[in-house]
Amino acid sequence: MGTLYDEDVVAWAEQQAALLRSGQWSQLDIDNVAEEIEDVGKSEKRALCHRMAVLVEHLIKCRYQPDRCGASWLRTIREQRAQVLKLLRQTPSLRKLITDPGFVEDVWRDAVILAVKEASLAELPERSPWTLEKVLQEDWP
Repeated sequence: MGTLYDEDVVAWAEQQAALLRSGQWSQLDIDNVAEEIEDVGKSEKRALCHRMAVLVEHLIKCRYQPDRCGASWLRTIREQRAQVLKLLRQTPSLRKLITDPGFVEDVWRDAVILAVKEASLAELPERSPWTLEKVLQEDWP
């Protein structure tokens, strides 16, 4: 039989929150609490990466298939850009990722996969022709 953490993470989280609020430090499941806190940060990073990839995907499609760049793609660009900027305002520590080479590569790779899958594009550059700072400019493209 597993622990409450293994069996019902929601009940475990409620239990841990109650223990924290009541100051029962010795009762805390410290290792799993620490892991869950780290996971919150990872989740925020994944959300940023995904939104950036969708944004860049649509920029790729508009750049390489300009004749198909219609209202729907432009709406997605505006919406994803707005959501990324909101996420960066709410979690300013994520902003450093925008210039992190590994993060930029991950976003580009994910965006290319999405664009190729949906738009049957070929011969895309291995690296992004744009910085993520440029991608986030509201007046671009």
